[in-house]
Amino acid sequence: MAHLGSRRGRALALPVGLALTASLGFLPSGASAAELSDAPAAAVASDGPKLSYVVNVDGGRSAAKSVKKAIAAAGGTIVVAYDQIGVIVVHSQNPDFAKKIRKARGVVSAGATRTAPLSVQGDKSVGGGTQALTEAEAKAAAARATDEQDALEPLQWDLPAIKADKAHQRTLGSKRVTVGVIDTGVDDTHPDLAPNFSAAKSANCVSGKPDTTAGSWRPNPGESDHGTHVAGTIAAAKNGIGVTGVAPGVKLAGIKVSTPDGFFYTEAVVCGFVWAAEHGIDITNNSYYTDPWMFACKNDADQKALIEAVTRATRYAERKGTVNVAAAGNSKFDLAADSIVDDSSPNDSTPGGRTIDPKECLDYPAMLPGVVTVSATGAKGLKASYSNYGLGVIDIAAPGGDRTAYQTPDAPAVNGLILSTTVNGGYNYKGGTSMASPHAAGVLALIKSKHPTASPAALKALLYAQADRHACTNPYDIDADGKVDAVCEGGKNKNGFYGAGIVDALDAVRW
Repeated sequence: MAHLGSRRGRALALPVGLALTASLGFLPSGASAAELSDAPAAAVASDGPKLSYVVNVDGGRSAAKSVKKAIAAAGGTIVVAYDQIGVIVVHSQNPDFAKKIRKARGVVSAGATRTAPLSVQGDKSVGGGTQALTEAEAKAAAARATDEQDALEPLQWDLPAIKADKAHQRTLGSKRVTVGVIDTGVDDTHPDLAPNFSAAKSANCVSGKPDTTAGSWRPNPGESDHGTHVAGTIAAAKNGIGVTGVAPGVKLAGIKVSTPDGFFYTEAVVCGFVWAAEHGIDITNNSYYTDPWMFACKNDADQKALIEAVTRATRYAERKGTVNVAAAGNSKFDLAADSIVDDSSPNDSTPGGRTIDPKECLDYPAMLPGVVTVSATGAKGLKASYSNYGLGVIDIAAPGGDRTAYQTPDAPAVNGLILSTTVNGGYNYKGGTSMASPHAAGVLALIKSKHPTASPAALKALLYAQADRHACTNPYDIDADGKVDAVCEGGKNKNGFYGAGIVDALDAVRW
């Protein structure tokens, strides 16, 4: 098993069943002739690597029109312009494009979204804690399942941990509520996901421009099943088979933002939030950080622009009625510390060790204003060994699983990780804050079902108010080696390990 704490749970799949048989293509990116020049100006250098940029504009549509002309003059080609938030996605081979466009009137910030050329991607094999579901486990679970349970539900210790099993006796959630899974793609052909899936609200945003070709939101063969796993935790149907989601009666949308190699770049993330905002998605789940920087720093011109672009997109989504939920990360970091050593950035070229200040350098979208930041707990209700934490940063906690040796679930569950859906109709276990965040998103979906007219601010307030308070775990020695592994700060009502507490699905449906 890969070390759970190595990265945010962006796991490479250990597939159950056969691979998908068809590769789904992406539409080429582009923009209208009125918005861009198809070729850079003759005097502009164009011999550098082709990179992607975001250009953030201030001053309304008239300013944006002027900036678009400046982009062409600087050797850039517009992929898509999100005028509603003043963010333009650009490709350019001019090595000085960013420096030149930053001088244009109306440009607030601009920066490259990656350090590797568009045509080149690295092999980003990252940890994630995936384990296969065995045939023996599946048969034993089915034999123990009651008439009210799906076949594999006895293995889902996470549902009773947040009282979701009791909540389902009252309601499964409303089909009028939709949760958007901004992730590696969702295999909507899975029998546990198909009943609740909305193709009309799904898209592929990998290029930065939405592609609504049928099935474009699915992972291609060989790509990660991460988003499919997340989707099952949120809303796998209660249909007598497989697993049960936290909110098994709500709708799911797949918004694919991950490249085939598993990179979540800024232009794709911006597209994902804008798509959610404009397609009636009530909640988004974001179990990733935006590549290539684990922490993007405001004192770097490029990185500052990336934070600005995604911040604009998340705020736009919230103004449109969407609550955004994000995983806190799997590096055991205290996100409220004075400094953190980031030795994995940039992860798409050559990483270099650097010490950052998390007040100035952000793991985004998790650390952006308004986003619900979720830490992970294990089967014993303690902070998971790998989970990031931090007083004032963590909003709430939810089951993400942990090593079974650290936090062993009660029988009949046999694995300390989270069981959910994988591609090709299968099921597997994963662990990470990636698995905690969808539990919180599912509880928010239940709250939205109960309070359909509530604003995002009201929904978040209810989520925190209904959480089960959890005092600090000190001393915290999760591996029992006699050494303190992390220090929790704060009181029972708000602390660095659990935020406002552990999500409570039962209170979500009875308040």
